[in-house]
Amino acid sequence: MNLREDRNLVAVAHLSQLINFVTGFGGFIVPLILWLTQRDKVLGMDLQGKQILNFQISTFILTLFCVPAILLFGLGILGFIILGVLIFIFPIINAIKAINGEHTYYPLSYQFLT
Repeated sequence: MNLREDRNLVAVAHLSQLINFVTGFGGFIVPLILWLTQRDKVLGMDLQGKQILNFQISTFILTLFCVPAILLFGLGILGFIILGVLIFIFPIINAIKAINGEHTYYPLSYQFLT
């Protein structure tokens, strides 16, 4: 099967995570739909879509850990700030890398989908 190269669509998948800052939940749904519909058609979408979804699942779990950590001297608030910065910055960095054909990486990401 021939896969077409569409770096812009892969970049859109990375940037679609930023929808979380507007809706609170769309940053998981949009990349999931793009990954499910385009993973067999677009070169790199399968691997990068899995990276995006693994990052979204990992940050959700880490956010759940931050909630009770607020009671421990406010450490959860620091965790929320760090996660917020990572969730905002890394999709932008990885979208730029995807457009340039470079390897993408998400920190604090456990590999649920392999």
